[in-house]
Amino acid sequence: MKKSFIVLAFAGMAVLFSGCAKVPQQELDGANNALASALSAEANVYLQPEYNALVDSMHVINAEIEMNNGKLFKSFADVKVKLTNIEQQANDLVASTEAKKVQIKDEVTANLVQLDELLNANALLVEKAPKGKEGKAAIEAIKGELEVVKSAGMEVTQLLESNNLLGAQSKLNAAIEKATALNVELTTVVEKYAQKNK
Repeated sequence: MKKSFIVLAFAGMAVLFSGCAKVPQQELDGANNALASALSAEANVYLQPEYNALVDSMHVINAEIEMNNGKLFKSFADVKVKLTNIEQQANDLVASTEAKKVQIKDEVTANLVQLDELLNANALLVEKAPKGKEGKAAIEAIKGELEVVKSAGMEVTQLLESNNLLGAQSKLNAAIEKATALNVELTTVVEKYAQKNK
């Protein structure tokens, strides 16, 4: 009887201490490495909200691990699942970031063609614009503005080459906006001049 009680006592202790689980280090390292890869891919720049959400989730998990470490009966099963999910999401984020970069690069390249077309159209409109006293000063001012837009286009190419895709996108959008406004202004002037001289 005494012998079976001792065996039961040891069995009970085995169950008791099996509750003292260890931190899932492999999953923790996997999640941290995946987040580091996302940071290297510049997910914090191109997909900032998604990246920040993952970092916040990781802070919550780390707090959960700390809290669990302070308990007599530790359980990391839930944490393990969460860490595996973070790793998967961070790896997905790397792929999404690369796709976003390709999308921006393609968009900027296409819009550079649009800017060139606008600059060429504006140069032709400048040639058709009135050359009288009043018109001359306005046309010279417009020519100056067109040169600024042209320089911005060259800067966009340099930004693309240095992989500053968001900088290139922003500068190009501003240049297209300015070139479009100048195009509208020049078209109006040329049309008025043409009607006046009919």
